Amino acid sequence: MVDGLHALTALGQAAPQVVVIGPWQIAERVDVALASMACRHGQKTAFTAAAASIGVPLPQPARAQGGSPYGAFWVAPEMWFIEAPFADHEDITGHLKPAFGEAASITEQTDAWVRFDVTGANLPSLFERLSNLDLGQLPNGYASRTVIEHLGCYLIRRNAEEVTLYGPRSSARSLLHALEVTARSLL
Repeated sequence: MVDGLHALTALGQAAPQVVVIGPWQIAERVDVALASMACRHGQKTAFTAAAASIGVPLPQPARAQGGSPYGAFWVAPEMWFIEAPFADHEDITGHLKPAFGEAASITEQTDAWVRFDVTGANLPSLFERLSNLDLGQLPNGYASRTVIEHLGCYLIRRNAEEVTLYGPRSSARSLLHALEVTARSLL
């Protein structure tokens, strides 16, 4: 056994970072497990039944849907990212694969992405400088891939005062920097 090994967040810290700039809070989230899940060819009926049996929502294109314990957002035709509380689903694929069997291809994604929840008033003014998505015109539950500072990200508009961003874990500091600089420029 090796002594001295400790888990670090995507930002290289022992605990997730929270940054408050003006009316906005940017919170790194490490308490959510993430998996990609795709329906295999010819398995739509079994796939849909398996999702229903364990409460995995399958939102329509450009949509996200919460649930307990699973939430999901659409990423491509017949493909979703599945979210669940990390404390109970550290091995999220181990929870999903038995239910889906050969009907789905499921891949662990938790450590490939950094998640930031951005909260506060007037989020459209912040995100109009960061993304090509018109946040002010998007409905609650909207989810889409976008680019922020040359980084491919997923943006989920949870509600008028909360946006979730998933970005590449290897670029976590760059994504946080873009959020911070943009927020400070609006003060």
